[in-house]
Amino acid sequence: MEKKIKIVVADDNRNLCKMLTNYLQAQDDLIVVGVANNGLEACELIQTQEPDLIMLDLVMPNLDGLGVLERINAQTTTNRPKIIMLTAFGQESLTHQAMMLGVDYFILKPFDLDILGKRIRSLTQDTQTSAQTQYSTSSPVVTTVGSGLNLTVEVTNMMHQIGIPAHVKGYQYIRDAILMVVEDVSLLGAVTKELYPGIAKKFDTAPSRVERGIRHAIELAWERGHTDTLKRIFGYSMNIERQKPTNSEFIALLADKLRVMRNVS
Repeated sequence: MEKKIKIVVADDNRNLCKMLTNYLQAQDDLIVVGVANNGLEACELIQTQEPDLIMLDLVMPNLDGLGVLERINAQTTTNRPKIIMLTAFGQESLTHQAMMLGVDYFILKPFDLDILGKRIRSLTQDTQTSAQTQYSTSSPVVTTVGSGLNLTVEVTNMMHQIGIPAHVKGYQYIRDAILMVVEDVSLLGAVTKELYPGIAKKFDTAPSRVERGIRHAIELAWERGHTDTLKRIFGYSMNIERQKPTNSEFIALLADKLRVMRNVS
């Protein structure tokens, strides 16, 4: 019998914990070994249950997700669990700190449970595979594109290929927008009401400036970018010689490509 993936769920929203537990327990290869509603409970479960993966909320009472990460890093354990961090819209300012503390993947609430299941399996399979095979540093990033850090690298690589200058403000706005839409495609239906304001809050600017910054970056890419590269990335979805994509089209197309890459990784 194949060994089940042991999971700890840590979130102060009890209804969400119940929903996650019901879904995960219904999977043949997954098992929830503990549920915590605050950071201190999470740390105790991590020590006693030694899970393969933790579903960790960023904001919790007693000890927040960042505090839990710091305690995990302080432990001298060789089998560090994989960590999927649950974040709500508007918490983007904290995700960079979490990434530096070793989060493997971010998922924005609300999220699709089936996609979550795929990410759990992808992350834990990466661990099992790496224990058997040593990859060279030249291995393609797509082999572990399930992790938050590598997903960011893939976005960055794609933007460089398109020809968006890294020094313009729109560069960072586009990168964050794509990552957010990869996690929650419904944001494309609320670009001006949710997506732009969320990015604006992170960079302490106005949503209108975010929109203009993204527009300017796309225009630069179309003026300076290589036609062959643009055709390869955007395919036949548009006549790139005659038209530039709208902000929403640009973000949607790149986010969709990343989702496809992630699903086959």
